[in-house]
Amino acid sequence: MSTPADRLREWERELEDLRRDLGSPDLGADPVRLAALSRRHKELESVVSVAERLEEARADVAAARELLNESSGQERDLARSELVAAEERVEKLGEELRALLVPRDPAEGRDVIVEIRGAEGGEEANLFARDLFDMYLRYAERRGWKVQVLSTDASGRDGLNEAIFLVKGPDAFQRLKYEGGPHRVQRVPVTESQGRVHTSSATVTVLPAADEVEVSIDPADLRIDVYRSTGPGGQSVNTTDSAVRITHLPTGIVVSMQDEKSQIQNRAKALQVLRARLAQMEHDRQAAEASEQRRSQVGGGGRSEKIRTYNFRENRVTDHRVKLTLHKLDRVLDGDLDDLVDALQADERGRQLASGAPAEPSS
Repeated sequence: MSTPADRLREWERELEDLRRDLGSPDLGADPVRLAALSRRHKELESVVSVAERLEEARADVAAARELLNESSGQERDLARSELVAAEERVEKLGEELRALLVPRDPAEGRDVIVEIRGAEGGEEANLFARDLFDMYLRYAERRGWKVQVLSTDASGRDGLNEAIFLVKGPDAFQRLKYEGGPHRVQRVPVTESQGRVHTSSATVTVLPAADEVEVSIDPADLRIDVYRSTGPGGQSVNTTDSAVRITHLPTGIVVSMQDEKSQIQNRAKALQVLRARLAQMEHDRQAAEASEQRRSQVGGGGRSEKIRTYNFRENRVTDHRVKLTLHKLDRVLDGDLDDLVDALQADERGRQLASGAPAEPSS
């Protein structure tokens, strides 16, 4: 059975191998492998750094115990305080190492494509989709992320039938991945004349962005239609056929873009979303889930299926996955999501650690 020192030596050898591989001049011709090795190197470097400090702290504990046994008087008091401090360092570094050894989501560090759609509740669902869209834009601003709106489809009362946007930030996926699923709203709609509270829902899908080198699309598998872009109510907003609809024939996935005036730009955005959806489908297939991950996020979009409830009358938001209720809905809608996200991250880490951390960093 390998000891902590044995595992540290193994990690140090692997780290040295990674540094050698990353220095190879041939690696530039394989960007996918370069990205994978770079992620592994960064992760393993952190593990080795903490493991080395933990080994030093354990040596300090042994030395302090030996000194404690051999000393007396003031020297013994000093040795006892050094032992307590060393043991505290061992405990702290051990927890830090265990957290680093929790399996990492391979999508961590990637850009994110977020899709929001009104679900049940008619126009009120579309208005809520607009609220969620604005909430995520404000959250991105708070976190210092960059947002590129790929597509919006406005409804009749300034709601959103659909919004698709790209978020760029080193921790964007780690924090936004928990937003995928049905979101339920309870409030008096603007269309309600009797003041009754209605329940509606919108769905959010979170997909890690995929690079061209990761998802190869055969042009022969695509049917590309162009048409004149339209606004709410069907009125024409462009005099040229700039809108693009791409159908991936093998899977039946359809992506439409019309926000840009240029057909080339709309086509590029549509392909970006298509790559993300295909990458997610392949990930699900490899995990033997057959798109279950995507379906588990969106579900049927029904009001009874929900990850979070937003109650306007009580200024309350409840995340049902961690049973957390906050009475600051106004601040949440203004982009103050960190309390919710932090609780979800802590819950995930707790469940992973409870199941037993692996002996190796994730590949």
